[in-house]
Amino acid sequence: MAPKRGPLKTIVAYAAGGIAALTLGAFLFAWSGLYNVAASDGHWGIVEYALAFVMQNSVESRAMTIDAPRLDDNDRIVLGAGAYHSGCAWCHGAPGMPRNPVTRSMLPAPPDLSADMREWKDEELFWIVKHGIKYTGMPAWVSQRRDDEVWAVVTFLRRIGSTDAATYRALALGFAETSESGRDIAIDEGSIEAAVACVRCHGADGRGPRSALVPVLHGQPAEALIEALRAYADGKRESGVMQPLANDLTPEDIERVAGYYASLPAPPGKGSGPSGANPDNGRAIFEQGDAANGIPACITCHGDEALQTYPRLAGQNRRYVDAQLRLWKAETTRHTEAAAIMAPIARALSDEQIRDVAAYVESLRANAPAASQ
Repeated sequence: MAPKRGPLKTIVAYAAGGIAALTLGAFLFAWSGLYNVAASDGHWGIVEYALAFVMQNSVESRAMTIDAPRLDDNDRIVLGAGAYHSGCAWCHGAPGMPRNPVTRSMLPAPPDLSADMREWKDEELFWIVKHGIKYTGMPAWVSQRRDDEVWAVVTFLRRIGSTDAATYRALALGFAETSESGRDIAIDEGSIEAAVACVRCHGADGRGPRSALVPVLHGQPAEALIEALRAYADGKRESGVMQPLANDLTPEDIERVAGYYASLPAPPGKGSGPSGANPDNGRAIFEQGDAANGIPACITCHGDEALQTYPRLAGQNRRYVDAQLRLWKAETTRHTEAAAIMAPIARALSDEQIRDVAAYVESLRANAPAASQ
């Protein structure tokens, strides 16, 4: 006579049997092809609810360890608007710009964020933009190391619901509507989308970048610009904004846009606002370096007499230089020849020295010839 099983063993046995039956049933259902995977048919209500429930809780739990910066930064708003227009608006729409009909046939259909901005927390929006969502068509940010760019998009998203069409166009497109013969690769809205983005972010003619987080390209050596664009296109230099745009440019386009910006005189400077920095200390580091800490003089590679493959820093936006040095310091971009030079130097610089150098190079714009208006 077989020994009797205890209550616990009986429960475990029934549970195991139930799980096995459910697993087998799920497999047979999937194998049968009864569930219609057509995007035109939509999900069953219970499936749609389950997917939304899993997604919401997954995002909430993973965003708990994220600390959001202040999002009342106009430079971030402008940069985020440009990035949104390039990479997000086609699916999610924008004020005065409805979603493409193709995206409305996706399953799930991307929400129109200008009209239907869900009440996500800042940290949750950051996680979604950075990592994307499986099974939705929402991609991850191209560069997983550029949190600064992701926060710029989040900063803009916080305002998209209260932004009208005219304001959106001013933020996202700037003066991209300008079109003049001979400069189409950089400023003609009728040319490819990647080329239009040049003027949206970097300006043209007598107009510099509208965001201090964006570099001034006017007057930079064409060789330096070509090298940078090729590095972005090849994925050696990381940026979720620049990599897709540079990848869309042909080699001829890269040479044309580099030549155009190299021909421009410096734009008038607007400054980046107070920084609490010491430009005099920045000048000493820029011109003489800091031998005690192994920091060479910046002017050696970034002055007027330097090689044409190196960018010039005189008059560059302070906030951009500050941010780039911190990216070098964090080894965000590790696959270019410049990284081998700049990363050790940036690591040797203190936070105060970075602020001082950035403030000094921005101050040099006042001495540069301004472009005609």
